[in-house]
Amino acid sequence: MKIKGLRWWVVGLIALAAVINYIDRQALGVLWPDMSVELFPDQTADERKAIYAFISSVFIFSYAFGQAIFGKIFDWIGTRLGFALSISVWSIATALHAFASGVASFAVFRSLLGVAEAGNWPGAAKGNAEWFPTKERAFAQGLFNSGAAIGGIVSIPLIAFLTIYFSWKMIFVFVGVMGLLWLIPWMYLVKGEPKDHPWLTDEEKNYILTGQQNEDVDGDGNREDDYVPSTGQLLSHKQSWGIIIASAAIDPIWWLFVVWIPIYLSEVYGMDVKAIGIYGWVPYVGAMLGAWFGGLLAQNRLKAGWTVNKTRKMVITLGCMIMLPSLLAMANPGAPVTAVLIMAVILFGFQTAIGNVQTLPSDFFSGKTVGTLAGFAGMAAKLGAVGLVALVPILTKGGNYTPAFVIGAALAIIALASIWILCPKIEPLKPKK
Repeated sequence: MKIKGLRWWVVGLIALAAVINYIDRQALGVLWPDMSVELFPDQTADERKAIYAFISSVFIFSYAFGQAIFGKIFDWIGTRLGFALSISVWSIATALHAFASGVASFAVFRSLLGVAEAGNWPGAAKGNAEWFPTKERAFAQGLFNSGAAIGGIVSIPLIAFLTIYFSWKMIFVFVGVMGLLWLIPWMYLVKGEPKDHPWLTDEEKNYILTGQQNEDVDGDGNREDDYVPSTGQLLSHKQSWGIIIASAAIDPIWWLFVVWIPIYLSEVYGMDVKAIGIYGWVPYVGAMLGAWFGGLLAQNRLKAGWTVNKTRKMVITLGCMIMLPSLLAMANPGAPVTAVLIMAVILFGFQTAIGNVQTLPSDFFSGKTVGTLAGFAGMAAKLGAVGLVALVPILTKGGNYTPAFVIGAALAIIALASIWILCPKIEPLKPKK
């Protein structure tokens, strides 16, 4: 049996995994304003916000190290089994939230969830490098990233709707089961890498493999993973640090909104869970559109003859320039509709940039190095996010979120500078002489 366009089915399943990933992680934030009163009735609103920040920081901290671990795991056991392991563990961890009763138990289950969910991102980067030629990678990454955005769009109203019929404990079980069901089509459809997959047409296989330009590193005319540096050699390249620093700076902007949108709407505008369900999904529409826009723009420019270097830098710069004024505008957004629309613009700019940042490991390196570098960059990104998320309760006492948004604007500038300074030319790297 042969399947035409099999690479698009693969990226579609990876995008669906991202949707489920975000439903699982967003459930706590949406449910927290109501469930926290039940769990911690003797605490003040600020104290409950501090508990939420602690649990969220544990999640992101675990997520950070999970990215480095799963980067190696995906390089070791491959994309197919790597995703199966990651999503199995995080689905079980989500269901276990139903048995949490205090800070400690929530922290343990949240930590397990964070480690396992982290595999989604280095796995996506590796799957992208395996299944797509260079000119399609930014678009494929954009499709995958749009899965995260769609997860945000779907999860908030879905969780709010489920609260009408189910307890918060049953909701965690329900969303956990969804991930286990995803395993069925994944294990059936993805049987191996493109070079070995029995259902891939010869035409598509040739298109994918001949388009992966960075496999002929030594210029001898043979496609091969010639330069697969050790971890020490990988980190000796300033380009690797450019990717790591850019990720550490830009990713906290995303997490600022992912973690705090429901709490922000509850605290600043006095919304309950059902009202959050009405407003909270809007920013993720901007994220979804930005993921598509950034990928399509990069693909269009590459097809028009632009170099990878010019294309990546232009799109990343555009995304950061969209975020900067919008983050500052959040200092005084006015009505809740205006606030969520400005957030949508911020997340549009973020997703425009991040899809191209995430393709950089496969632009510079090939083979097993891609998953490793993507894992390191992801770990740095999440450590940066932990710092900002943990600071939010301190920065926002009394409901003033302006300091957090100003820090976000500064981070966008740092991310942009790291790409331009440390990645002078984006092209496949060769061994240092």
